[in-house]
Amino acid sequence: MQHRVYKGTSFPLGATVYPDGINFSVFSAHAESVDLLLFESHFSPEPYQIVQLNKPNHCTYNYWHAFISSIGSGQVYAFRVYGAYLPESGLRFDANKVLLDPYAKFIVGWDSYNRQAAIDPGDNCAQALRSVAIDSTSYDWENDAHPRTPFAESVIYELHVGAFTQHPNSGLEDRKRGTFAGLIEKIPYLKELGVTAVELMPIHQFDEHDARKGLTNYWGYSTVGFFAPHLQYCAAASPMSSINEFRDLVKALHKAGIEVILDVVFNHTAEGNESGPTLCFRGWDNPTYYILNPADQSRYENFSGCGNTFNANHPVPGRLILDSLRYWVSEMHVDGFRFDLAAALGRGISGEPLNRPPVLWAIESDPCLAGTKLIAEAWDAAGLYAIGRFVNVGHWYAEWNGPFRDDARRFIKGDNGTVRKMSLRIAGSSDLYIDPDRDIGRSINFITCHDGFTLNDLVSYNSKHNEANGESNRDGSDNNYSWNCGFEGPSKDQQVENLRLRQIKNLLTILFVSYGTPMISMGDEIRRTQLGNNNAYCQNNRLAWFDWDQVRASLPLLRFLRLLISNARHLQILRLNERLSSLPSSTGPSISWHGVKLMCPDWSEESHSIAFTLNHPLAGEHLHVMLNTYWDALAFDLPQVSSGLWHKLIDTSLESPLDIVQIDESVPIDTNSLMVQARSSVVLIAK
Repeated sequence: MQHRVYKGTSFPLGATVYPDGINFSVFSAHAESVDLLLFESHFSPEPYQIVQLNKPNHCTYNYWHAFISSIGSGQVYAFRVYGAYLPESGLRFDANKVLLDPYAKFIVGWDSYNRQAAIDPGDNCAQALRSVAIDSTSYDWENDAHPRTPFAESVIYELHVGAFTQHPNSGLEDRKRGTFAGLIEKIPYLKELGVTAVELMPIHQFDEHDARKGLTNYWGYSTVGFFAPHLQYCAAASPMSSINEFRDLVKALHKAGIEVILDVVFNHTAEGNESGPTLCFRGWDNPTYYILNPADQSRYENFSGCGNTFNANHPVPGRLILDSLRYWVSEMHVDGFRFDLAAALGRGISGEPLNRPPVLWAIESDPCLAGTKLIAEAWDAAGLYAIGRFVNVGHWYAEWNGPFRDDARRFIKGDNGTVRKMSLRIAGSSDLYIDPDRDIGRSINFITCHDGFTLNDLVSYNSKHNEANGESNRDGSDNNYSWNCGFEGPSKDQQVENLRLRQIKNLLTILFVSYGTPMISMGDEIRRTQLGNNNAYCQNNRLAWFDWDQVRASLPLLRFLRLLISNARHLQILRLNERLSSLPSSTGPSISWHGVKLMCPDWSEESHSIAFTLNHPLAGEHLHVMLNTYWDALAFDLPQVSSGLWHKLIDTSLESPLDIVQIDESVPIDTNSLMVQARSSVVLIAK
């Protein structure tokens, strides 16, 4: 069947489904002509109809468009784009390569896809990816509402959708393992843990291809489509049901009071460098979508470390980023975004750092995105480090606090010269975030994340062990600030294991008594291990999967974290947006610093301990925290309590269930000083 073709319109971009057909519109400033390819299915090696788009009839300004009658949602389509192949001028048109729609809402063809065929000369139609037109407006959200949990009351749990339920011991039927549907079934676990938000590692459609045998691009930082959910995370059989499967996940998490934050990768794409495949953007308009080397436009600027850099501050790709974010908020109801290597989004069209990047200002000020959580990884792979300065674009962005991670690791490890820096991190990192009007909760504090050691491995390995990645252990960071507690790797020595568990509890304690929003990494609560691999991006196997048998094996630690989260969320003194005063106050919250002697903190290079008192008179809350990273026990003087006694809430030197208790079960301390054991933390509450 040959469908009737009409001129169509330049807006909206992408494939828009109407009752009588579909309007297609795509941008290209340098193309000479465009073919729209219509396929019977995603298995079809060739299109059944080719619609030729020419400038007189189907191009308005730089937008190529057509309306095709009698087709609807589910239509499989792709493009060929004709133009000059002049790499030295930045142009890389190749009509032999079948291209995706940059606005595709679903992407198919993975069964026959061949990445190399998109690189090698010759026609790749039979092995190319295709887009699917989707009418995404029809879905019963059942009065779904965004939880809108303030940063100061949030606890973020970073997880990988595939790894969380892929393990055979997850208890799920095979088709649901590693999918959005599988994650829905594990929401009770997340709810019981006490987290308020899940930060999903990339779920935009990405290319899993990896040239090394048996390995994949598992983490997903290799985006193919910014509007499409990753097909391999869908248990459903059809594109529309797959999109609704993701919506079902969001709706179910919202019913549990849990927000959904997407890790989005707008700094680069899966097309890589000049030797990479032509999948979409490169074939549509290479100099528009990518930052090219000014001295040699056949080469790409690589501020991402992944071969190319998306030209985010050009109006066209900048608009695509905005449209993608709006789509995921308005049509998919997500609650926020974590921007991977966000500093790269602050570079201009020639790669220069901008003082006021247009795309970042546009994101912050967009009315559709108002109220969403915007979290920046405020650095890029080329040395642009904007921690504390990323917020120059406004007050709404939060930041991953990389210095918190490093300073907490070094302090708990017992390094010299770490006490003063740790005190700054505990009190909200005012040395980094100097704007007094900035919410203190917009510092995202973390000890571990997907990138680097797990929490268990942080206390079990002195060095990375990435041999399984096939790069002779050259990949991954060498600056881990880890300590194996006396033995490298798994140990049967009970003293070593006891110390490791204590160090884990110390790190978690310091995370939750510090000001900012805590983020924990998937599986740290059950001592998930990657056997020392600190760069498991290519490991789709048990090395990276969440081991559900460990839930039962790690019940003491799991209990510790559950109570730690519960107590922290219960106390107003730990849920503040404003900064603490360093002076005692009869009304506002304040912090005072001590050493083993009251009001005498030891800031010296050799110091390995710090104590502090938190007071919130209006809330009637007072906490006293003692952190001893020294290798011997230390006696700490206790401040007086105006009424009542200090009660012990946490003591990481004790075994479960004495290591942490609920607030109403805390044990009174009727002394003027307290012995804090070696490498342990104690938290007291006044009652």
